[in-house]
Amino acid sequence: MTDMVKHPETYFSELVPERDTLLKRLEQEAEKERIPIVGPVVGQLLFVLARATAAANILELGTATGYSAVYLGRACAPAGGRVVSLENDAQMAGRARKNLVEAGLADTVSVMEADAVNTLPELGGPFDLVFLDIEKKDYQHALAGLTGTVRPGGLLIADNTGFRDANGFNRAIFDHPAWQSVQLFSYLPMHSASHDGLCFAVRMPDAN
Repeated sequence: MTDMVKHPETYFSELVPERDTLLKRLEQEAEKERIPIVGPVVGQLLFVLARATAAANILELGTATGYSAVYLGRACAPAGGRVVSLENDAQMAGRARKNLVEAGLADTVSVMEADAVNTLPELGGPFDLVFLDIEKKDYQHALAGLTGTVRPGGLLIADNTGFRDANGFNRAIFDHPAWQSVQLFSYLPMHSASHDGLCFAVRMPDAN
């Protein structure tokens, strides 16, 4: 049996992806103002998954200041993709739009000031990839709308599934015939929280 690295949290903390000036500023603002953001590890994971799946139509539920939207937008922009991001806080939506202009993604990412759960039925779609990061108590309510919004074969990524309020969602998607899902409990440096769950689910064809 191969030995694990010693002090794995210290080891993997040294492998956090590099960020540009904009992302570092958003991280500093988040720490100062206690704004929950995904951090660079999950941000880079979103970029990798969006690029690997060639996602052209992406939906984000929960924008905040646009940190994760930058990663998603940068992943799909070279292929002419688009991101629709929903944020119910008007001030946050405004800040996100400014940050996305600074990132050069104003034509790629559209921020809608709207309640995510109530707006889902109006969005149409289908979306290739959805990132779910709203209030955790609302995850389960969003699932019904997401089942009809994500294309068959499309990917759903849910953040913070280690939070107690995500339990209903975790149980529901685990049992849902339209989804094949996996939960990962991980160490995620610079994520809020640093020890948390991530859910990855594929929308299955011919299932409701």
